[in-house]
Amino acid sequence: MITKEEVLDVQKQWSDGLLKIVAKHQNNEDFTSEASGFIDELYAYGYGEVLFKPTLATDVQFRLNKAAALSYFVAGNPGFSEDKGFALKGWTNVRWENSAIKLEENFAFAMGNYYFGNSDGEVKVEFSFAYKKDNNGKLKIILHDSHFPYQK
Repeated sequence: MITKEEVLDVQKQWSDGLLKIVAKHQNNEDFTSEASGFIDELYAYGYGEVLFKPTLATDVQFRLNKAAALSYFVAGNPGFSEDKGFALKGWTNVRWENSAIKLEENFAFAMGNYYFGNSDGEVKVEFSFAYKKDNNGKLKIILHDSHFPYQK
């Protein structure tokens, strides 16, 4: 059974991983390799399909393979010309507020808001994530859906 603590831990790993990509980019280091490892570590692309709907994607809304996810985080793929690199926006912190975490036998679901801070302030994004344990007992993301809140 997956625990709430495991979900909170993988959310922290996600935030820490994103900030490592940011740091590599700011230090002119190999941020693309860092992002590739981040995806391998946290997303289940190596085990099957991942349903990924990133926040800042409209032309190609759904990123169902690793190459598409990598482009979203660090840009540079001509097949995804809208991508500017979400991880390249100078984020300094990520704060999670879970509205709910639902635990099932082999799955966990989390929904809420996460906040991304940088020198421009803080951005609120709504999220839904689903996690499943891999063959080694490590939680992997199988669904990542995030978007800006509805605007009246």
